[in-house]
Amino acid sequence: MTNSNQDVLILGGGVIGLSCALFLLKQGRSVRILEKNTVGGATSHGNCGTITPSHALPLAAPGMIAKALKYMTQADAPFYVKPSTDLALLEWLLRFSLRCNARDMHQAALAKAALLNGSRALLQETVDEYRLECAFSASGVMYAFNSRQGLDDMLLELPLLRECAVRSEVLSAQELAQREPALKPGMAGGVFFPDDAHFRPDAYCAELARAVRGLGGVIDEHCEVLALQCLAGKIQAVQTSKGDYVAEDVVMAMAVWSSALAKSIELNLPIQPGKGYSITYNKPDIMPRTPLVLSERSVCVTAWPDGYRLGSTMEFSGFDDKLNAKRLAALERGAHEYLHEPFGDEVKERWFGWRPMTYDDLPIIGRSPKHENLFLATGHGMLGMSMSAITGKLIAELITGQTPCVDVKPFSPGRF
Repeated sequence: MTNSNQDVLILGGGVIGLSCALFLLKQGRSVRILEKNTVGGATSHGNCGTITPSHALPLAAPGMIAKALKYMTQADAPFYVKPSTDLALLEWLLRFSLRCNARDMHQAALAKAALLNGSRALLQETVDEYRLECAFSASGVMYAFNSRQGLDDMLLELPLLRECAVRSEVLSAQELAQREPALKPGMAGGVFFPDDAHFRPDAYCAELARAVRGLGGVIDEHCEVLALQCLAGKIQAVQTSKGDYVAEDVVMAMAVWSSALAKSIELNLPIQPGKGYSITYNKPDIMPRTPLVLSERSVCVTAWPDGYRLGSTMEFSGFDDKLNAKRLAALERGAHEYLHEPFGDEVKERWFGWRPMTYDDLPIIGRSPKHENLFLATGHGMLGMSMSAITGKLIAELITGQTPCVDVKPFSPGRF
């Protein structure tokens, strides 16, 4: 048996696991991360790196079911559900559909906003405190619309976002053209969210790992978690490809892979893999001044000093590990509709990742209802980067017995 000298074992070395480790170390706890591959190498790697309080509204919203049914016939649609007989997915979709109403949307938005707004400030503090070199920029995010209908639909969402303390600025077509010359003429207008930000996600994870190690944290890479040994409502040991580890507390931060491990100890975490795609290029000559959301096509555009990325889409196709050429091409077609230079002339990487999606679009943060020393930090959907810092702080507060800085009841693992 491999005995761990650390107080806390963190299962998963993505941005959530790294953030939990950092805040636990700040509280004086010793930490060991167990990561199957390399830190930040899975879901955390190839996303667009936007930090978005503007994304407070949940995916489950009125009208989404009709939109999803329309998209079922379009394999390159922004939101696509592959026809399936998988009972877990079908149950997930049913529960998701039941939440597509105004009341549940309102409650979920307020809960998400509490995390997103708190995490936005905490992320910048973390970058500054540990001097994380990750191309962080508090530049805001611009939503661009090429149709009046698209803009009008967004304007209907702004009152709820204001209630969520998310500031916005509505721009006319002329104002948008002046603010963002990378866009083609003929746009209908835009909405700017000044409190959003962005960074390079792979660099942020690498720098977080550096900070964790600098504070004395241990990271075991290429260490696959195989099983949990439970006795009398406690995790007694974690079985891995490198032997067994023991610790006083365990944090499960394994993104989409949390569900299967939890099921093995009779814990229900209804998480489905929502597949997202991105393409990274060298920089085009005409660069957007801020990250862009090309709204009708649901394409995100992010530029850093050393790169340029198109990303997004939501595909429910299980753990299909193929790069879908149609969906990658849809990113480029969408960018062509809006941008003078939609991408650079050299592709650096084509990527996909599985986002851990819950049917209520809220993360799972808190103590296991069945295991007194197991804590969950998963199910962050498309907002793992945005919610990472506050999740780490909340887990540290829960483990050390402090009053959480945000009400964690909406995110309780016991709600399912």
